[in-house]
Amino acid sequence: MGEVTITFLQMHGAAELRPRLSPDPRFAVRETVLPQWQLNRFLYSLVGSPWTWTDKQSWSEEQWQAYVRSDALRTFVAFLEGSIAGYYELRRDAAQEVEIVYFGLALEFIGQGLGGALLTDAIQRAWAWEARRVWVHTCTLDHPAALQNYQARGMVIYDRQVQVEHVA
Repeated sequence: MGEVTITFLQMHGAAELRPRLSPDPRFAVRETVLPQWQLNRFLYSLVGSPWTWTDKQSWSEEQWQAYVRSDALRTFVAFLEGSIAGYYELRRDAAQEVEIVYFGLALEFIGQGLGGALLTDAIQRAWAWEARRVWVHTCTLDHPAALQNYQARGMVIYDRQVQVEHVA
């Protein structure tokens, strides 16, 4: 058993964003227009497996389909010269609060200065989706620079929780 600290961060206005542009002009982020649950499942595994993302590993095809087909979910894929560099998902609730549900880079693209640009894109698109608040959570199992990136973009911590993880 080990402790995992979950940190919740938020932003209340688009003006709070401290943007970072990509250092590489070949970096681009595109929204997926047609919901493809297989793509979301692949992205979740590609980006999340190094950081122990396990909450959706056991999902059935039907669960993935329902999740991805929701009008409240939008998926964005980051590319560098045609290769998938990372992704994020935005989910808006009935109160128009937008959560950055999943966010990250593929391992091969970490350390190239792309995380700040990808997060800037996510926050800008969340506000453009008429958000009243943008929020995210990260934990001590995520990349060590994740929390710093969120704060560097202007997000502020509003809660912390400690959970005990059972390791088999």
